[in-house]
Amino acid sequence: MVTYEGFGDNPGRLKMLTHLPPDVAGQPLGVLLHGCGQSAAGFAVDSGWAALADRLHFPLILPEQVGSNNANRCFQWFNPSDTTRDAGEAASIAGMTQAAIERFGSDPDRVFIVGLSAGAAMAVAMLAAYPELFAAGAAVAGLPVGSAQSGMQAILRMASASYDQNPQTLASQVHSVAPKGYAGPWPRLSIWQGLADTTVAPDNAERLATQWCALHGLDSAAMVQTVQAGVRHRTWPGSAVETWTLPLMAHGYPVGGRVVPPNHHVVQAPVDATAAIGRFFGLG
Repeated sequence: MVTYEGFGDNPGRLKMLTHLPPDVAGQPLGVLLHGCGQSAAGFAVDSGWAALADRLHFPLILPEQVGSNNANRCFQWFNPSDTTRDAGEAASIAGMTQAAIERFGSDPDRVFIVGLSAGAAMAVAMLAAYPELFAAGAAVAGLPVGSAQSGMQAILRMASASYDQNPQTLASQVHSVAPKGYAGPWPRLSIWQGLADTTVAPDNAERLATQWCALHGLDSAAMVQTVQAGVRHRTWPGSAVETWTLPLMAHGYPVGGRVVPPNHHVVQAPVDATAAIGRFFGLG
């Protein structure tokens, strides 16, 4: 991993790291947002995204939060000044992404963003604020766009998804931060949640699915569901939205059967999220 300097304006004061395999011109670009307390490079390796990028020859950019912004090094998805288009951390991540597309010759139609926990909530905030920049995203243990407007409210929403479930209300929260007059197309979204998660209430994933289905004009009930090894996978028409619900998984990023180091926020699970999200994105 290499720190990339001089990518442009950085109002969010984030670090930009890159993982750059050879022969990446014309390939997709991945943006990976770590969870609280993680390092960007460590998450890229532990999650398997660095290995997938090496195998398929596409670059990763790894925005990294700093302690001077947030003591727990969480992306500030709950702070409107950091999720508004062209402001704060959102502007820094968008600037990194745009600089990487130009610097690495990436395919601008195949730019993807993935996040865990606070990184997941920030990833969907980026899809809302910059829908023209990303083709698709994935949120692992995330929350809907607009679900919190302060740090205290974020804690409450993480503990309980007790807020308006109306699809149009949820969709309006995305429209309110999107470019003025933007009518689509909207990025596709893969949503992951463990039902044993005591950090982010699992109902947040249901609200997020409802929000993104409404955004795409989909009936949230019009889905196809499969269940294997207890894992529930739901897909909606056009593969615009999918959800993965893992019944025994606590808070973390599912990495299949790979042995993982403790306390790294990645967990063994019946399905490997990176492989499945890669397929959803059309990688490989």
